[in-house]
Amino acid sequence: MTFTVAIVGRPNVGKSTLFNRLVGKRLALVDDQPGVTRDRREGDAYLFDCRFRIIDTAGLEEAFDGSLEARMRRQTERAVEDADLVIMVIDARVGVMPIDEHFAKYLRRGKTPIALMANKCEGKVGEQGLMEAYSLGLGEPIPFSAEHGLGSSDLYDVIKEHMTRAAESKASSEVFDKSKTDSGSTNNLDGEVKSKDQDNLDEDEYSEDELEVLEDDEAERGPLQLAIVGRPNVGKSTLINKLIDEDRLLTGPEAGITRDAISIEWEYRGKPLKLVDTAGLRRRSKIEDKVEKLSASDTIRALKYAQVVALVLDADGVLEKQDLTIARTVIDEGRALIIVVNKWDTCKDKDEVMQLVKDRLQTSLPQVKGIPVVTISALKGHKLNKMLDTVFDIYDVWNIRLPTAGLNRWLAELIERHPPPAPGGRRIKLKYITQARTRPPTFAISCSLPEDLPASYTRFLENNLRETFDMPGVPLRMHMKKGDNPYAGKKKKT
Repeated sequence: MTFTVAIVGRPNVGKSTLFNRLVGKRLALVDDQPGVTRDRREGDAYLFDCRFRIIDTAGLEEAFDGSLEARMRRQTERAVEDADLVIMVIDARVGVMPIDEHFAKYLRRGKTPIALMANKCEGKVGEQGLMEAYSLGLGEPIPFSAEHGLGSSDLYDVIKEHMTRAAESKASSEVFDKSKTDSGSTNNLDGEVKSKDQDNLDEDEYSEDELEVLEDDEAERGPLQLAIVGRPNVGKSTLINKLIDEDRLLTGPEAGITRDAISIEWEYRGKPLKLVDTAGLRRRSKIEDKVEKLSASDTIRALKYAQVVALVLDADGVLEKQDLTIARTVIDEGRALIIVVNKWDTCKDKDEVMQLVKDRLQTSLPQVKGIPVVTISALKGHKLNKMLDTVFDIYDVWNIRLPTAGLNRWLAELIERHPPPAPGGRRIKLKYITQARTRPPTFAISCSLPEDLPASYTRFLENNLRETFDMPGVPLRMHMKKGDNPYAGKKKKT
């Protein structure tokens, strides 16, 4: 199991900056405003030769009611329980605050090892705070600057020491368990023969070449990245919590709880998935807060790196102007799109709402026909399997590779029935077609006069290609290319 480190501390002490420093990317949102981080974010960190899992948490606050701060605190407590090492961060410029002392006592009562870090120690301003950190009773503090990376060697020594201890403890426990099992085991020849036969059956199911092809295909594709996007308060975080059957993300009646794009690795029927929860997207004209602008940018970034995007709608207000703007952004980025209508159990006139969705898709998104629509209830868990099956179906279409021979037969038959127009009396010739790439399916057509081919005919080709080869709901790219004239530039023989 991977060694896990949790970063905790009161708000605005530099936890997210430290997280970004250790993962080597600007994943977590960082701002001078306290309380930016809400959900706990995980990432793969490295420090010299140390590789470990890092968890960024919300700022610890004294709240035990049903408020948002109390829910954030429970998320942090869960991260502390799951970690192998806790790094408590204080602000050396400000010094030790009463809330720091309170949470130091709380951490000492737990079983997880603790390392104390005095952040923002660059310059002489933080020297007094560094000395005050000894009063917390958590051992020698690590002088550090997350912004500039000062003190990385001291942090490495601490993490390396705890990783070594954890490895030794794990090794000794495995030796003890093995000796205990060997002493209590009896010879069971039938069981041994059965297990060997079972192994042979598993090996004979596929040949060695077939197994290598299957493994290479899975390794090439990797986990499917599914981004859950939509307007604020439509149930995106609730949907992911229900899928993984865990209160992993903050939820509540307040709109705009989620700020960071949080990715969670999961499996559905043996297939790897990376679920990405995103902040709700509002119209740009309504966004004034700096943190909300950062959240919106993080959501767009997650959308661009996703493979399939699930646009979650509220059954009481389906496909409004902002929903259509998000859908167009997904299509322009070339991602596979499905429409998820949430809170379907509370919808009164289901037939009317479904017809409204289909009409708006047909009129507002004609460039992508056949976008699948799934109705669910994230709170009650209704039809979530159907949603995930739809995700994998459209993902397969998004990865489709069509044979060149079949494409050219289709093109020849289509041109015979519906030839291209002849602007100025010159007939446009479409010579051949090939699929240039997948994800999304992209096709290149050799054309004699690509600049004169109307956009309406290109759309006709796309729609007919989608219908003929059964590729609904995914964006298609079609490029017209003019072939080189082998006689251009050559002088005529006399």
